[in-house]
Amino acid sequence: MRLSVAPIALIIAAPVAAQQVQVEEVQFLSRDGKTQVKGYLFKPANAPAKAPAVVMMHGRGGAYSSLAKGKYDATTLASRHKAWGKLLAENGYLALMVDDFGAVGHPTGFAAGTYADRPPEVDEVNFRPLHAYGALRYLQSRPDIVPNRVALLGWSNGASATLAAMADDKPGDMRKIGFAAGVALYPGCGLKKRFDKDGYKPYHPVRVFMGTADEEVSPKLCETFVARSKGNGHDIALRMFEGATHSYDTPTKSRQSVEANVTAKAATEADILASLAERLKT
Repeated sequence: MRLSVAPIALIIAAPVAAQQVQVEEVQFLSRDGKTQVKGYLFKPANAPAKAPAVVMMHGRGGAYSSLAKGKYDATTLASRHKAWGKLLAENGYLALMVDDFGAVGHPTGFAAGTYADRPPEVDEVNFRPLHAYGALRYLQSRPDIVPNRVALLGWSNGASATLAAMADDKPGDMRKIGFAAGVALYPGCGLKKRFDKDGYKPYHPVRVFMGTADEEVSPKLCETFVARSKGNGHDIALRMFEGATHSYDTPTKSRQSVEANVTAKAATEADILASLAERLKT
């Protein structure tokens, strides 16, 4: 159900050859039936009447920059989220950045190494997928969205939420009413052992990206996770980048000073845009 739309005056600068990108602040109801979630919808200034879309789920650090200092809006989104929102919008998608940590009182996110101390309402397997589906239903209610052409993209903890959300263990025919594709960048693939017994079965294609030098999650675990699912005949693939770290696509000096991260970032962007075009535009 579409609840509210609050346009804000924010234009993200783009190269001369690229389109200008507008950002709307929106709110929608999570599929938990009670949580009002805020999001930021990136869209080309000259968007078509109806376009495909992408829901974006942040990692453990939340949606905003560490420099936000209590101001939580589109202008203080983390650089990675602004960059991806802009990239997707310039390529013809409406991209919804979801702030579900802020919705439950944790807009600043969580530091590394705090996993065991986090509250249950930020659980990436049991709760965050509900917020992702709230975002999907909201987008499907908009007249400017092609309702069956919405993908889900997440980073780190949000990538784990993406994997959980794309699992074919939900009521209804998800191939008809769910996301058209899932993209997970450097997820933790343990997923609370939810799929250890029966294996992981995504209802639509899932693509996973990560680096061998990831310092937060286990590349080996994800290799095993994806290989087992793929071996069972499911449409899932992993691209592993030698020497790339966690958050390798973040456009900050510290991350992009690593040569492997620069290479991985460019290849990931190209791969994702090609994959989304195949699933959402054809």
